[in-house]
Amino acid sequence: MFSNVATENWRCLWMPNAVFMDCCDVVVMFRNVVAMFRNVCYINRKKVGGIKVKITELYNDVVNENLDYEYKTELNPENPMKWAKTIVGYANGKGGVMFVGVANDGEAFGLDLSEIDKTKNLVARINDRSIFPHARVQYSMRSVDDKAERFVLGIHVLQADSILRYREGDYNEKVFTKGDGNALPATPEEIIALAKRKYGIDNETTDIEYDEANWTEYIDLCKEYRDDSQAPTLKQLQNEEIVSKDGYVKSGLIMFRDGYDGEDSLICCRLWRGKKKTGTVLDSDRFKGSLASVFRNTLKFIERNTKTGWRKNENGGRESVRSYPKEAVREALVNAIAHRDYSIAGTQIDVDIYCDRIEIVSPGSWLLPKGYEEYPLGSIPSIRRNSIISACLDAANLMERGGTGFQTMIESYEECDETMQPVVSLYPGFLNLCLHDKLYEDSDQASETMGMSYSERIVELIRSEGPKSVKELQEITSYKSRSQFLTEVINPLLEAGIVIREGKVKSPKSVIRLKQ
Repeated sequence: MFSNVATENWRCLWMPNAVFMDCCDVVVMFRNVVAMFRNVCYINRKKVGGIKVKITELYNDVVNENLDYEYKTELNPENPMKWAKTIVGYANGKGGVMFVGVANDGEAFGLDLSEIDKTKNLVARINDRSIFPHARVQYSMRSVDDKAERFVLGIHVLQADSILRYREGDYNEKVFTKGDGNALPATPEEIIALAKRKYGIDNETTDIEYDEANWTEYIDLCKEYRDDSQAPTLKQLQNEEIVSKDGYVKSGLIMFRDGYDGEDSLICCRLWRGKKKTGTVLDSDRFKGSLASVFRNTLKFIERNTKTGWRKNENGGRESVRSYPKEAVREALVNAIAHRDYSIAGTQIDVDIYCDRIEIVSPGSWLLPKGYEEYPLGSIPSIRRNSIISACLDAANLMERGGTGFQTMIESYEECDETMQPVVSLYPGFLNLCLHDKLYEDSDQASETMGMSYSERIVELIRSEGPKSVKELQEITSYKSRSQFLTEVINPLLEAGIVIREGKVKSPKSVIRLKQ
């Protein structure tokens, strides 16, 4: 079975003086024996029936390894990324074929049927567990011998409609592109090119002509945030490629149109009691429609459910302090709308407000080659997943081309320590951007409420934690009588229009909230 060279090597390994080796030497020797055995088996199975077969004889259109074809002797289950990155690279490109049972020089020695079954099961398992979205693959087999006992397995990878990533561990995801004979991690520029080529969700030219009368909500948004307080002209929209030269709008601008009813613009907002989602939902809302109206309504929800406090200034007076800087909230929400993956059906942006932070979670994987924490503060490269939606926000002066949104958020927290800085958390298929409450203290800010009237404390409590029942509000006072508490505290606040009651007066579900 073995060649003369291989036999001689085996004899050398088993010389009598081997008995004097220590344990470490024995382990090394055993590994060498296993490696030699594999090499001998490889040499012998290359010569099936004494006939050498080239892959070009089995597949006439294959010349050598290139952007379209790659050879593998086998697929190692212990290091799946070594070969799975080729599948990801092909899917992110124009597709391709990976041949298994072929040496690097193109000699096809083949696999037996049991090895082919194991290989196909391995590909299916890795595709299911580590490649997202899953690659589309097909198989072909060509016999390398007259008896049809050994075959080359062709794994045909089809071009994907979206950008595929290889997931290693829980959070480490990489985008690969196929090079000439190998697959490499994609650079930011390559990812941008992939996004432009694959994500046609906002960059297709429609048959709808641009008419300002159908985009009043977007125009109002532009007037609010643009320095000139003017609506963008048709020429400006054409220069940004939001509208074609013929006056037809791109699909991204459709999502800003009045009355837009697509499910993909949905944002779900919730106010929670405490620091976790296991608590009571104090307030919630769902916003759909044009991205302009959804953006405005979400900002209003955050505004009404966060508080403004005060601190002493250098002159001994007091200055107003917001729990969350307006510019940080705005940039975080703009980032979620601009960069979410709208191709993932059945998902939405989630805005969750806790007693100590806001979390804005948007669908879509992190596209950059390195993790968020590996980039210095304020130096995250700008990659636009949705070029036209981003251009629409840019035309409204809500988004900077240089990718300075994260820098703006960081600057708004510059006086805070490191634990209070904005944080991006990466999860499989989602991004979570967290802003911390500048006014939050574990003591519930007891020091700030000292000296306040009951009315002031109640207003501050509702502003801090959201709507409360009358019973909950009475518990922070010394009132024993509910009727007296209502007469002296709650009713005056209602009459002054500071708070409103939701629900019937005698209903146990009735709550008091700040008037919007």
